[in-house]
Amino acid sequence: MQVEDQSAAIAFLRDPANHGISAQVEVIETHISLIFLAANKAYKLKRAVKLPYADFSTIDLRRLYCEAEVTLNRRTAPEIYCGVRAITRDAGGNIALGGQGEAIDYVVEMHRFSQEMLFDRMAETGALSKSLMEDTAEQIAEFHGEAEILHIGSGRANLAAVLDINQAAFSAVSLFSADETSRLTALFREALNRHAAALDERERAGMIRHCHGDLHLHNIFLGPEGPRMFDCIDFNDHLATSDILYDLAFLLMDLWHRALPDFASTVVNRYLDRTGDDGGYGIMPFLLALRAAIRAHVGATQLRDLGDQSGHAAEDARSYRDLAIELLQQKAPILVAIGGLSGSGKSTLAEAIAPRIGLAPGARLLESDRLRRAMLGHPRGRHMPAEAYSQEISERVYAALAEKADIVIRSGGCVVANAVFANEQERAAIEDVARRNGVGFLGLWLDADPAVLRSRVKARPVLDSDATVQVLDKQLAREIGPIDWRRIDASRPASIVAEEALGLATIVAVSGC
Repeated sequence: MQVEDQSAAIAFLRDPANHGISAQVEVIETHISLIFLAANKAYKLKRAVKLPYADFSTIDLRRLYCEAEVTLNRRTAPEIYCGVRAITRDAGGNIALGGQGEAIDYVVEMHRFSQEMLFDRMAETGALSKSLMEDTAEQIAEFHGEAEILHIGSGRANLAAVLDINQAAFSAVSLFSADETSRLTALFREALNRHAAALDERERAGMIRHCHGDLHLHNIFLGPEGPRMFDCIDFNDHLATSDILYDLAFLLMDLWHRALPDFASTVVNRYLDRTGDDGGYGIMPFLLALRAAIRAHVGATQLRDLGDQSGHAAEDARSYRDLAIELLQQKAPILVAIGGLSGSGKSTLAEAIAPRIGLAPGARLLESDRLRRAMLGHPRGRHMPAEAYSQEISERVYAALAEKADIVIRSGGCVVANAVFANEQERAAIEDVARRNGVGFLGLWLDADPAVLRSRVKARPVLDSDATVQVLDKQLAREIGPIDWRRIDASRPASIVAEEALGLATIVAVSGC
């Protein structure tokens, strides 16, 4: 009876007449739900399925999880979640939305928004931007900061449960052989053991929270109020309860898989600038690998249940599997420091190379200008007072820069540190971070003619750095001391400078020194 009732509910929702419209009802299908788009509303129906990670097999469970979906998603997108509606059938067999008869199924009712505003669509059309990704990172950081902290087991156990679900899901599909699943599972178990101590420490520090759980590009849209996250995991509290960096990792992995590493770098760096959670950076590749594996087995499940509607389902699923394997490899961290006077192009170079150093999501980008603003509470785009550049404040900024670099390196992550590094002590301090931790170091000093520097400083807007020509002139008059870092001609095009810097970083990564 359950199957027949749901079939009747689906037929009802597909019929334009039942929505008072003449246009065809658009239907979006996934392996666990159907979404019916009609006029200015969307109705989400949960399929009557039972999977290793979701059970919608009875009408009572579907009602329960519809209610949970509304409650949980109102945390991040309250303006689009209207409520839960029953699909009813009266004694005469007439089916209605919210009628007086018995409920034969339930749907989540939502205000519809343009599908072109979904971030995956925007990624395909090139409509995503750095500023939009920065806003998104801020939204996620705020959400995670307010999310409920839950102590329900160790950090290792939390992700071990994900590995168990992944293994069961891979075993239930035919796209991947038993040997492939066994090899992938072994790699994940080895990686989990390597990161177990760090994960357990993060759990004790309150980093496991009730998160979104499914935070990829298709579940973020741009509304009038800015970026909005929706369609969180409502059907499995264990899957939604995770380390906050594991929650963020789905978005980062999605961007990386779509060949948008610069946006992934922007998101993770703005997020960590806001949260200060640098100690978890070394586990990020492992967390992205887990998310890629989930995409792989979900794609394989959809291929099994719905067929290859896109014509690329098998290829896509395998590409996610391959990305997971790539991210499970081990690479020694390196530290790259970029110094030079104002206008030499340090920030441009740092942003260009950070996504391309180490495993995804690249190197942690630490910038003295951002640290200075955060330390003093000055927002971007506004000039800071002269005292912000006093010797005392500058010493605190450089000390914080070295401390954060040390935290990231000790966690196993790579670092790109961007600052003027105008004196020997500052340069020695950042080099010492690498030396103490026994990792490769590359110091880059950007050279350019003073006339070029002045022209660039005059032309750029005030964002993080608000250095003026007067500040530059003071730098030019200062004794910088001997520089034993690799000097690079920064008057050339930025792409040429980045190519040279990445070549040098590759040598350091391979040689370890």
